[in-house]
Amino acid sequence: MSGGSPPHGHGQLDPFSQRRRPPLERLQDRSFRQLTILLASVVGLVLLGILFTVLLGSRDAISAYGLSFLVTSDWDPSADRYGAFTAIYGTIVTSLLALLIAVPLGVGTAIFITENLIPLRIRQVLGVMVELLAAIPSVVLGLWAIFVMEPFIRPGLTSLHQLLGWLPFFSSEPQGPGMAPAILILVVMILPIITAIARDSLQQVPIELRQAAYGVGTTRWDAILLVILPAAISGITGGVMLALGRAMGETMAVTMIIGNSTNFSLSLLAPGNTISSMLANQFGEADGQQVSALMYAALVLMLLTLVVNMMAQWVVRRLSLKYS
Repeated sequence: MSGGSPPHGHGQLDPFSQRRRPPLERLQDRSFRQLTILLASVVGLVLLGILFTVLLGSRDAISAYGLSFLVTSDWDPSADRYGAFTAIYGTIVTSLLALLIAVPLGVGTAIFITENLIPLRIRQVLGVMVELLAAIPSVVLGLWAIFVMEPFIRPGLTSLHQLLGWLPFFSSEPQGPGMAPAILILVVMILPIITAIARDSLQQVPIELRQAAYGVGTTRWDAILLVILPAAISGITGGVMLALGRAMGETMAVTMIIGNSTNFSLSLLAPGNTISSMLANQFGEADGQQVSALMYAALVLMLLTLVVNMMAQWVVRRLSLKYS
């Protein structure tokens, strides 16, 4: 009827959206939006500025060495011969192997904390310990790796060399700092990141999913593996990719324990190098063409990190669409 009250439902107008807003409130909204755009633009400009600076500094090395810089391992400042393959290999291998070890540990710890497998008090203590581990400075972890971890694991690495020394990856006899201790210290450094993000992702899974899984008669582990983990997989994957970026860019602890050798070796037991370690060791004393070569290596590291972030966005998007 025409004289009745307007019906309630989908077509009803929101009275709050139709009210006349004071000029001061509209000014505040515009100011906040412009401030947000400005701050976001500053972040983009800083990133572009860093990229432009590195690209400009590496121009001489790019023109002199080209793509051969990426596939040669000869690093001789006295002869102006530079190749970053040893550092690129060390960066990729140490990061990926550290991730391979840290992901099961981190996700397993997150499940252990969130899924009521142990009393609440113990879960709280473990959560605090994970957060404290993330707060330890990398230089302290490096010192711990030199004086405690490396001497402790050296007998095991020696046995590994004796058993599998016929493989190229274990062909060198461990003598101290090397890629294997660097991998383990990276595990310690990225484990809190994976655990914390996985824990938050698991806690965000709706309680209805858990109840539905238990309601149809699944066991606890079936519910965790088949329902809860798939529901949280996009967040966990994002945390894993973030940890990979952290591992690729880690400097101080890796520099102290990897050996900083420019000689290429496939062996994980031999001293190695990473791009970040090479920059930290040589940039302060570099001169001439060496500065440009180090800038070129920094550009490679930035591009590797960019590829990791793009892969993270793509994987998270695909997983979100699959399990949402």
